[in-house]
Amino acid sequence: MYFFYNILTTLAIIISPIIIIYRILKGKEDLKRVGEKFSIYSQKKNNKKVWIHAASVGELMSIIPIIRKLEKNSKIKNILLSTSTTSSAKIFNKLKLKKTSHVYFPLDNNYIVKRFINYWQPKLAIFIDSEIWPNMFKNLYLKDIPIIIMNARITERSFNKWQIFPKFAKKVFGGISLALPQNLETLKYLKLLKVKNIKIAGNLKYYGQKNNQDHVTKLLENKFRDFKVWCAASTHYNEEILIGKLHKKLKKKEKRLITIIIPRHISRTNEIKEALNKLNLSCISHSSNQKIQKNTDIYLVDSYGESSKFYNLTNVSFVGGSIIKHGGQNPLEPARLGNYIISGPNVKNFKEIYAFLNNLKMSSFSSDILKMENLILKKLKNKTPNKNIKKIIKIGNDVLEKNLFYINKYLI
Repeated sequence: MYFFYNILTTLAIIISPIIIIYRILKGKEDLKRVGEKFSIYSQKKNNKKVWIHAASVGELMSIIPIIRKLEKNSKIKNILLSTSTTSSAKIFNKLKLKKTSHVYFPLDNNYIVKRFINYWQPKLAIFIDSEIWPNMFKNLYLKDIPIIIMNARITERSFNKWQIFPKFAKKVFGGISLALPQNLETLKYLKLLKVKNIKIAGNLKYYGQKNNQDHVTKLLENKFRDFKVWCAASTHYNEEILIGKLHKKLKKKEKRLITIIIPRHISRTNEIKEALNKLNLSCISHSSNQKIQKNTDIYLVDSYGESSKFYNLTNVSFVGGSIIKHGGQNPLEPARLGNYIISGPNVKNFKEIYAFLNNLKMSSFSSDILKMENLILKKLKNKTPNKNIKKIIKIGNDVLEKNLFYINKYLI
């Protein structure tokens, strides 16, 4: 099966110039660094003790606390972080990490991943969430480099795909040194995929550091101080229209209301603004730095990595990907920051987390989001924080320590 997989990856390389040019035009590739996708680097070669791969923004945000802890480890001189998206690279540049450098993850072609490994020579490879790459795993295994999949997530859909080629799946997953699943569903599938070493450490997204009251945060608080605010986060196509309609209903009862929309993909910003304008809603974007007016309805966050600042402005958030049949987005960040979570019914990707929040009386869902009007207004009037937030914080601290404990075993 590796033979056929390599034929496919070779074909992908042949047509990759066309794809890459298209992605550059769409702003999804960095023209100056596109060579990194082929393991061609301008950075000085420097052997890395630890290599961490986090595909995009969500995975990167979940692993930042781990990276900060590892940077304090005297045994580690250098850390390599790879991601696959320009948005995650932009966030990395804001982190000001001291021991960590960033590259783009290479195409999973046998020749290209060999170049990557030989160039950087990592002593440990850590993959976040659902990042499973057959050629990379095979070559790391042949080089006797330990592979950890951290905060691992395998859905029923992805498991079924692997089951089409069970012998191939066994070889790929058989090379994993340690798996740290984020939920019970993943634990079950990892066992069925014959991963030998599985430890329970929990979901890293339970952890989050308290926001510092920096200059930017205080400016944001001042900007919204005369308004009631609630958030609609990680929204997908068409969900913003429903949120806009809900805002119109809410504003009939709460005149100084602003709905903050944080779309899952900020590349859709103009499309979202056009849709909201058709609903006769006054919309301004975060990047415009416009002053909020009395008639402002929607504040559209068109930047990555700043969601927590907006969750701190309110105590209630809708989490998207749940009205459409996407399976939901992770609600832990706003919940951890004291937000009551509302959602649509389609949350199968995070059903354990939603069940947990529901038991803590910190969430509810509706098949008709327009019927959530009274609940949102009630939460906005009642600013008393839910005492169960402390439970989430404690779980998060425990999860962080457990993950670090298992990583440290490979750093001896």
